[in-house]
Amino acid sequence: MELYKKNGNILYILNVLKKYSDEDHMLSAVDIQRKIKEEYDIDIDTRTIRRNINLLKYKLEYDISTRDENGKGYYILRNPDTDFEPGEIRAIIDTFSYANYIVPSIAKNIITKCKNLQNVYENKKIENYIIYANDTKTDNMEVLKNIEDIVVAIDKSHKIKFEYWKYEMNEKIEKTIVSKPIVSPYAIVYDKQQFYLIGIKEGNKEFFHYRLDRIKNLKETNEKISIKKSKEQIKDFAQSSVEVFGGKKEEVEAVCANFLLDTIFDQFGRNITIIKNDKETFRVIVDTSTRGFKMWAMRNIDCVEVIRPESLRNEMKEIIKIANRKYD
Repeated sequence: MELYKKNGNILYILNVLKKYSDEDHMLSAVDIQRKIKEEYDIDIDTRTIRRNINLLKYKLEYDISTRDENGKGYYILRNPDTDFEPGEIRAIIDTFSYANYIVPSIAKNIITKCKNLQNVYENKKIENYIIYANDTKTDNMEVLKNIEDIVVAIDKSHKIKFEYWKYEMNEKIEKTIVSKPIVSPYAIVYDKQQFYLIGIKEGNKEFFHYRLDRIKNLKETNEKISIKKSKEQIKDFAQSSVEVFGGKKEEVEAVCANFLLDTIFDQFGRNITIIKNDKETFRVIVDTSTRGFKMWAMRNIDCVEVIRPESLRNEMKEIIKIANRKYD
């Protein structure tokens, strides 16, 4: 046991420097000695501490500022190639706190791991961190594992099989397994706080989307993917599928209220044409899924007028007629 204690000296010192030191909180050799005793119940003399810090600095190339350099004490600098900045850690924490695709318990574990990457002083700044989110997180524990398994299947060009559920209204609202497809996976995309699988279901030739949080019991098969799709085809489908609705792309033109301009770019990206129409509206022209555009236009029904294609315009007219009858 004594041998292990001595061999661990350099790690004890490194951990203390990472956890308790920065430019505003420099440590003397005595400070490090005390912290090691508190954290690990190990006694290390200050000469050993200084010798190991030199080893860390000059042999293992840790960026450690020393008393000889700064006149005050020791502290470890953040490595820009491997260490996250505080703002980056906070962004990761926020992402997992509010993401719908991950269950709260797993999100909490990931957040704890993120905090362990920071020193105590940075963590002090976020100790009262509060999550203000709707109760919309999934309860599917398999999402992250699904991502790992799908990535492996794509790399090996293997098909996968799984159970896919949706909400159904029977005697009560309940989750129901609606299909058990065999799918050729091609990519995973992220849209509106959800991960989706882009794949081709057995017996079909066109892409489908599957929400990963609705996939259960995913298994990789030994069957090879037979339908080859290029990266450009996959990218084109992913970028053209508004709100992850598939379907054939068409050029859509619509008149929109000016305040929707930011939303238009968020929804359809930069590869669109915007033309000023009048003081209050603009025209947008975009190649996209007409089904997806219809769903978006319906949510903004009083602020969007579909001009073409004619088939979509007529479909919108019919939707409005039906809605009017319901409110008469």
